[in-house]
Amino acid sequence: MNSYKIFVVEDDPMYARILSYHLSQNPDYDIETFESGRACLSNLYKNPDLITLDYSLPDLSGLEILNKIKEFNNELPVIIISGQSDINTAVNLLKEGAYDYIVKDEEAKNRLWNTVKNIKEHTKLKREVENLREEVAKKYTFNKGIIGNSKGIKRVFSIMEKAAKTNITVSITGETGTGKEVVAKSIHYNSPKADKPFVVVNVSAIPKELIESEMFGHEKGAFTGADRRRIGKFEQANGGTLFLDEIAEMALPMQAKLLRVIQERELSRVGGNEIIKFNTRIIIATHRNLLDEVKKGNFREDLYYRLLGLPIELPPLRERGNDIILLARHFIKSFCKENQIEILKLSQEAQEKLLNYPFPGNVRELKAVIELAAVMAIGDTITKDDISFHKINEMSDLLSKELTLDEYNAKIVSAFLHKYNGNITEVAAKLNIGKSTIYRMKKQGVIE
Repeated sequence: MNSYKIFVVEDDPMYARILSYHLSQNPDYDIETFESGRACLSNLYKNPDLITLDYSLPDLSGLEILNKIKEFNNELPVIIISGQSDINTAVNLLKEGAYDYIVKDEEAKNRLWNTVKNIKEHTKLKREVENLREEVAKKYTFNKGIIGNSKGIKRVFSIMEKAAKTNITVSITGETGTGKEVVAKSIHYNSPKADKPFVVVNVSAIPKELIESEMFGHEKGAFTGADRRRIGKFEQANGGTLFLDEIAEMALPMQAKLLRVIQERELSRVGGNEIIKFNTRIIIATHRNLLDEVKKGNFREDLYYRLLGLPIELPPLRERGNDIILLARHFIKSFCKENQIEILKLSQEAQEKLLNYPFPGNVRELKAVIELAAVMAIGDTITKDDISFHKINEMSDLLSKELTLDEYNAKIVSAFLHKYNGNITEVAAKLNIGKSTIYRMKKQGVIE
C-alpha cells in the first residue's frame, strides 16, 4: 500500500514534533517536516498528498506560500494552522483555496487528525470516481462501444465524431434493438461534457400525468403526494447530456411545454415560480419516423425541427453483413468472462446460421441468442445446433396458454425433434425418456 505523504511546515520545532508524532500514529502516514516556507516549496517535487502550513513563518507569509502551492498543484489540500483566531484572515485564506483553518489550542491536534482523515477519504473517493469515469469513457469509445466494420456503421462513426465535437442536438433513429442509447452515451463520453452527468429519460415508460414532474421537477405540495421538492431530469443533467429515448411517445400537451423549455433554456418546477436556467445538451431517439408522425398529427412540427439537429440513422443488423459475426464474438467473450468460463469458439456452420437470419430484434436479439447458445454449448465450441431463435418468445407464448401436462410434453418433444432433425435416439437421450415413448406419441398423432 502506498504511504500518504504529509508535509508539516512549522517553524516552532517543539510544535512540529508534536504534530508529527500525533499524525504518525497512523502507520500509513509518511510525515516530513520543514521549518520555512521556502524549504517546503523547494520540496514540492516530491508530490505530497497534503500540507499543514503554519500561517506565521519567518521567510514568507502563509498567503504567499499557499498561492505558490496552488500554482504548483491546485488540487493539493492545504491546512492552515495559526496561533491567531482572526475570522477575516481565516475567511480570506479559505477563499484563496485553503482546505481548513485550525487555531493552535487544546483541540488543534484532534481537529487536525479528523481533517486529515476526511481529506484522505475524500481524495480516495474522488480518485475512484475519476477512475470510474475513465473506465466508462473507455467503454464508450467509438470502436469499443459500437462494434462493426460495415459501410453503414462506418458512416455512423463519422457522424458521431462530428456530434462529439459540437454541442448540437442529435436525433438518433433506428429499429428497436439497434443500439441507440449506446450511440448517445458514446457521443457524450467522447465530448467535452464527458465528466458531466449523462441522464436518461425513457419517455414511453413514464405515465403521461407524471412526465412533466419527471422532466422539470416539482415543489413540495405541488400535487397530492408531493411531500418534498424534487429535482427534474433537466436540472440533473445541467452541464451534461439529457437523452430522451422514445421521444415520439410523448403526448402533444407535453411536447408544447418541452418546446418552450428548449427554446428559452429555462424552466420552472411544477408548482413553483422560480426560473431555473440550464445548459444541457439534448440527444433524442426513436424507432419511429418522426416526419411521418408529424404528418399524422402525432408530433409537433415546430418541435420536430427544433430537435432534428444532427440526424443519425442506425442501420438494422440484417444490413450490416459480417458485423453480425464480430458482434457475436464480442458477446461470447463478454459472457464467458463474466461467468468465468473458457472463451468459446463459434463454428463455421453456426456463423452461417447467424448470417442467414434476419434478426428482427437487431443487436439486442443477437446478444440474447448468443448468451443462450453459450449456455447450451457442449465442449469448447458453439455449434449451429446450440443456436436457436425466438426461444424466449416461444416459451413465453407457450406458458401463456392453458394446456394439460401431456400437451406441454408433446410440444417439448416436438421442439427437440425439430432441433435435432428428427433423430429420435438423440432426443430420447437429451430428454431422458424412452424411445418407445416418442414412437408412441408419434403413433397417437400428438407429435409430428
